[in-house]
Amino acid sequence: MEKRTVGVVGFGHLGNSGDDTEINAATTVPKASSQYLVDQIQKQPNLELAFVWNRNISALFGKVEPDNILTNLLDFKDFGPDLIVEVAHPSVTHEYGAAFLAAADFMIGSPTAMAAQETEAALRQAAQVHGLYVPSGAFWGGEDIKKMADRGTLQALKVTMKKHPTSFKLEGELAELNKSVMDNPVILYEGSVRGLCPLAPNNVNTMATAAIAAHNLGFDHVQGCLVSDPSLVDWHIVEVEAWGPGDMKSGKAFRTHTVRHNPAATGAHRDLLHDHYTAHV
Repeated sequence: MEKRTVGVVGFGHLGNSGDDTEINAATTVPKASSQYLVDQIQKQPNLELAFVWNRNISALFGKVEPDNILTNLLDFKDFGPDLIVEVAHPSVTHEYGAAFLAAADFMIGSPTAMAAQETEAALRQAAQVHGLYVPSGAFWGGEDIKKMADRGTLQALKVTMKKHPTSFKLEGELAELNKSVMDNPVILYEGSVRGLCPLAPNNVNTMATAAIAAHNLGFDHVQGCLVSDPSLVDWHIVEVEAWGPGDMKSGKAFRTHTVRHNPAATGAHRDLLHDHYTAHV
C-alpha cells in the first residue's frame, strides 16, 4: 500500500480535556497534543511524516528530524504532502487554507476559522480537487445532525458549553465579563455561533463543527451558549439540543437533548477536536 504523506502545522499542546484523543479507532492517549499526533503518524505503516511547522521553530529541535522541519510555511509544497493537518490557530487557516487545498487534502483543527464568511467561501471554492475535513471534536451526534441537515429536516440546533472560568481563553467583552464571575454561573454569550467564534476561537471549535454539520442552518442560525461556572472544577459540559420534523411552536416537533460530561482539569482551555469521525465539507 502506498503511503500517504502528512504535514502538520503546529507543535504544541492542544490542551487537556481528559478525553482520549484518537488517530484511529485502535490508538488512544489520555492527553491530546500535536506532538502526540506527529509521533503517531510516524508509527502508522500507511503514513509518512512530510513536515512539521511551528511558529516557534526552536520547539521542534531534538523532537523532529531536521529533514522534516519546515521553517517557512510558504514552502510547504516542497515537501509534497498528501494531507495537511492544522493544529495551531484559526489564523493559519485564514491565511494559508486555500493554498493548502490547492496542493493537498486539508484537515482543520481550528474550525472556528470558518465563521469568517470570506474564509469559508475561499475554502469551499478551493476544495475542488482535494478534500476539506473537519474533525467532530466534542460534538456528540454529529453524523445524525448532518443527516438531518442533508434531508432538510433539521429545524434548529443549539450547543451549550459550560466550563470553569479559568478554562476559558476569551477576547474582548467576553474576557472582561468572565473576569467578574465569582460564585455563581454566568451566561457569557447566547446567540449565533458566527458571532461567538471570534470572541472565543480556542474554546468553541465544537460549536463551529456543529454549524458546519448543520449546513442548512449554518453559522448564522446555529445557536451557541457559553456558561462560566465556578463549580465545574473537574468537568467541561457540552449540551446539544436539536429539533427536527414537526411543529416547534406547539411543542410537537422531534427533539433530542444530549449532555456530555468531559473530565477536565481546572484551567484547561482548549476545545479539543479528538474523535475519529470526520466530516468531509
